[in-house]
Amino acid sequence: MHDMVKTAQKHSPKRATLRTPSDLIDTGLASEADRSALEAVGERFTMAIPPAFQDLITHPDDPIARQVIPDARELITLPHEDTDPIGDDALSPVPGIVHRYADRALLKPLLVCPLYCRFCFRREHVGPGGGLLNDAELETALDWVRQHPDIREIILTGGDPLMLAPRRLKHIVQSLSDMPHIETIRIHSRVPVADPARMTEELLDAMETDCAMWLVVHANHARELTPKATKAIRAVLSRAIPVLSQSVLLRGVNDTVESLEALLRAFLKARVKPYYLHHLDAAAGTGHFHVPVEEGQALLRQLRGRVTGLAWPTYVLDIPGGRGKVPIGPEYLKPGSPGTVSTPDGEICDFT
Repeated sequence: MHDMVKTAQKHSPKRATLRTPSDLIDTGLASEADRSALEAVGERFTMAIPPAFQDLITHPDDPIARQVIPDARELITLPHEDTDPIGDDALSPVPGIVHRYADRALLKPLLVCPLYCRFCFRREHVGPGGGLLNDAELETALDWVRQHPDIREIILTGGDPLMLAPRRLKHIVQSLSDMPHIETIRIHSRVPVADPARMTEELLDAMETDCAMWLVVHANHARELTPKATKAIRAVLSRAIPVLSQSVLLRGVNDTVESLEALLRAFLKARVKPYYLHHLDAAAGTGHFHVPVEEGQALLRQLRGRVTGLAWPTYVLDIPGGRGKVPIGPEYLKPGSPGTVSTPDGEICDFT
């Protein structure tokens, strides 16, 4: 299958983002027998696989393909799954704003992404329609921020804010920078790994600000940190913008000690500080990616002492209903046993 995929890509007259079942079949990433299932999934959820990700797929069930190729299981909604698993809609005072925490808010200027992850918690909203805030809606959202001086940090998310035209991104960043109470701007993006060619000097210029600017890059497998992705990240770092990571713990992608360790080491090699490892949000049709919390904790417990503390992310659960994130990493202080801790290998020690 690997050879078939590469041969089809080599003879393709133009490398483009794959968006349809026919695209997948033509490039060898699916068979004709898959067409009806792919079309059924496509009627509900958007697909996009940019060339940078196509190049990483060795076969249709590898850790990269699992993240981006539609699967018939996406049409199975389990009882606990929800179309808005973390309660964004109920916490949106105006279009484009989500206000969950007292000192910060999300600004979602668009709902377009360079690729569409099959496990996305906003999968019911993102897609070709774009959810782009028009000029009036954007100004309403910015005015809301101006009128809330307790807000100190804005997280630009979406969709993917680095899919904006540089001029529009610059307008947003500058508008926020001009607000005296805004201290930090954070951009969450998949672009540096999914479409690193978009990280142009013009786009980097648009990120310039006197505020504390941070970029949080989403990647889930070590192979995503390609030389091109690393070059794009280095370009961001050259602008004195620190880069953090966020990943989702996913069945068949990074749910082994070896794959998770490789991912964390790849981040550090790219000078990216691991930040969040998310427990999968219970979005509709994502159950086949689920890894139980206890299994996630066991993975991290095995990594303690095996990788440097610089590589250690915070394992977090976004509580359903919009109640925010909580850390759920392994606990070493033994409850009910004052003065005792467990070592990563399970030995009980007295530290008093």
